[in-house]
Amino acid sequence: MSEQAHPFTHLDARGHARMVDVTAKTPTVRTATAEGLVRCPAAVVAALRDGTVPKGDVLAVARIAGIQAAKRCAELLPLAHVIGVHAASVDLEVTDEGVRIGATVGTADRTGVEMEAFTAVSVAALAVVDMVKGIDKDVSIEGVRLVSKSGGKSGDWVRG
Repeated sequence: MSEQAHPFTHLDARGHARMVDVTAKTPTVRTATAEGLVRCPAAVVAALRDGTVPKGDVLAVARIAGIQAAKRCAELLPLAHVIGVHAASVDLEVTDEGVRIGATVGTADRTGVEMEAFTAVSVAALAVVDMVKGIDKDVSIEGVRLVSKSGGKSGDWVRG
C-alpha cells in the first residue's frame, strides 16, 4: 500500500490516523524517565508514613501497577507501537506534600519508551489515589512530565 507523505507523521495522505511505519529502523537501546506527584493532605501523608492506610501497602501496589502499565502502554494509546519493555522501575517516596513518583523504562527496539514512562507514572499515581481516597478524597495528580530520554534518532535529552 503506497502512501504519500503527510506533514503530520500519524496521518496518511488522506488525513486518516495511522501508526508510523518503523519496520526499517534499526533497534537501538533507549530509555526514558518520567516523574509526577500525588499531592495529599497531611492526614494521608501521616497514614502513609505510619503504615496505617486501611487498604494496605500503598507504595508496593503503586510500584507494581506502574511496572504493569509500562508493559501495556500500546493497549491504551491507539497509535503507540507494541515494543519490548526490557526494563521498568518505579520509585515512590512519601514527602510532606504527598507521594513523589519516578519511573524509568528501557528497551532495545525501533522506537522510544517515553510514553511507557509517562504511563508508568500516571498509573502508579492512580493506584496511590485509589489506595488513599478512603482517608481523604482531597488528593490530586500533578506535574507528570518527562525528565530525560536517551537513544534513538533524536539522541539524548534532559529537562533543563
